Amino acid sequence: MSILVNKDTRVVVCGITGKSGTFHTKQCLAYGTKIVAGITPGKGGQLSEDGIPIFNSVRESMENEGADAALIFVPPLFAAESIMECIDANLKLVVCISEGIPVHDMVEVNEKLERSNTRLIGPNCPGIITPGECKIGIMPAYIHRPGPIGIVSRSGTLSYEAVWQVTQRGSGQSTCIGIGGDLIVGTTHLDAIKMFNDDPATEAIIMVGEIGGDSEEIAADYVKTHVKKPVAAFIAGRTAPKGRRMGHAGAIVAGKIGTAESKLHALEDAGIVVAETPTAIADALFSVYEK
Repeated sequence: MSILVNKDTRVVVCGITGKSGTFHTKQCLAYGTKIVAGITPGKGGQLSEDGIPIFNSVRESMENEGADAALIFVPPLFAAESIMECIDANLKLVVCISEGIPVHDMVEVNEKLERSNTRLIGPNCPGIITPGECKIGIMPAYIHRPGPIGIVSRSGTLSYEAVWQVTQRGSGQSTCIGIGGDLIVGTTHLDAIKMFNDDPATEAIIMVGEIGGDSEEIAADYVKTHVKKPVAAFIAGRTAPKGRRMGHAGAIVAGKIGTAESKLHALEDAGIVVAETPTAIADALFSVYEK
């Protein structure tokens, strides 16, 4: 089993004819992902470079090809509108790679999400992959291997680091989710932890976070009460100068909330093993989990 995506997931790519959309559609298809349609307004009726039928709207693509999920490569000023179009079409899953979406646009998206049955991953994220079955995103496929470790990360780069360490240790991943580091994202650490906890194929969990916000603290509180599976974590930005935002837009520290210290305290209080450095993420996990 896995969470959210598998070999049967059918994907529509919004922005399929753009440079990024074209390149990553090819990569996803090569991995075996079922991409059934693309969206580029004004180019409906054409085929993509890979022979994927193009439509002018998400709803039109669903009526003709059917889809469970969307992958969005739309410029930031129009990306929120694309997400909301997917919500209106009642897609189950939307993965938004676009970076730089205005915060006030995401506020509107978030309000619409709360009234829908759609789950959003991102924006400003690498996406989601169930190794050996389905890749919806921009992550390098070759580092992944099917296995029992669920991984959720705010940082795309650090998610790749955690994945590669697990693979190099002879284990593998059930599903990996890069949730994105913006101020407002669809899926949180808590959401992913809950799904991994309920997934019988996920035996242990890695959570990668960073300074700013309280997503990691909230997830840690849930782990403390509800999760019996081994959990390891890493928090980036522990040496960041106080008062300075580092990396993602969401890495903003407000008073005592979102500091490295508050996150580390919450994680350790929940019994989560914390890696001291990014190169020790797998070591932290396998200190409490036997493959």
